[in-house]
Amino acid sequence: MGIFVLGYYGFLIIASVILAYVGWRKWFLMVFALTLVSFVLGIVGGAPALRFVAIFAIVLAVAAMVSFAFKEFLVQIVRPNIAKELRTAPLTASFGMFVIFTYAIGGIFAPLIAPYGQAEVIAGAFAPADSDMLLGADQLGRDVFSRIIYGARNTVGLALIATIGAFVLGALAGLLAAVKGGWFDTFMGRVADVIMSIPSLIFALLMLSILGTSSWVIVVVVAIIYSPRVFRLTRAVAGNIVVMDYIEAAKLRGEGDWYLIRREILPNSTAPLIAEFGLEFCFVFLLIAGLSFLGLGLQPPIADWGSMVRENATLISFGDITPLIPAAAIALLTVSVNFVVDWMLHRSSGLKEN
Repeated sequence: MGIFVLGYYGFLIIASVILAYVGWRKWFLMVFALTLVSFVLGIVGGAPALRFVAIFAIVLAVAAMVSFAFKEFLVQIVRPNIAKELRTAPLTASFGMFVIFTYAIGGIFAPLIAPYGQAEVIAGAFAPADSDMLLGADQLGRDVFSRIIYGARNTVGLALIATIGAFVLGALAGLLAAVKGGWFDTFMGRVADVIMSIPSLIFALLMLSILGTSSWVIVVVVAIIYSPRVFRLTRAVAGNIVVMDYIEAAKLRGEGDWYLIRREILPNSTAPLIAEFGLEFCFVFLLIAGLSFLGLGLQPPIADWGSMVRENATLISFGDITPLIPAAAIALLTVSVNFVVDWMLHRSSGLKEN
């Protein structure tokens, strides 16, 4: 039995005893459960399996520490009422906010961070990584690292614009349908049903094949696809508000529809709409990445994570994980946004932590 294995088990056992002694029950259960799992993995997989578990645990510990530090940083710089809410955020939500902040910085300052341009050819096809190219080159000799940085601007930026468009269309229609009611409410509901009845990917492929694959066409098509989801939620939330007494009082005062929407309905429906915005962004982001993978998203030479996976897929046959990096970037952002959305939904539901 190697020194690493003895040290690994010794550390876990000593940590479990200390945590049990000081009464940190949750941490004790977590560490001791890891100890039991490690015994099984050690028997089945030996030292390599334990090294994998150790690396995974270290990565989780570092992510937890960074998330905690980022939350404390936000608490110190924001207003007191917002800081009070941030203190209740779990580490998962803090991690999500940190990842979103990192992607935003990468996208905004991409020309300053990326060592090369997104279309600049600097080496031979599939050149290996070196001191000048951290992740090597793609099939045309472009720096993969630089293209991933620019992809944060292009892919995420396009998804954000499309999500805003879907929200403007869907939320506006939902609010008007709730306030006006009658035939307008029925008509908008049937339009939303028709659009939602068509599979989103098939609808997008059909429209992009007809209208072309320019950025603005993608934004408009994706916004139309996902606006019915926003319409349904907004109509449901606003429908519960328009029957309140203060809405009736405002109508008796002679207030118009826009006043009711701006001053009465929107302030009381902000939390679920913000949470829905995060969920819609994830759907839109994944759809745009999928379209790019199929060749109907952002077109070359623009760097896009979906197309980067397709272009470099042949490297997987040679044991190179470079094509998985943009895929991992897509997955990481999606999971991070969901972490933040889960926390916001928990807050808006009124549930309290035990």
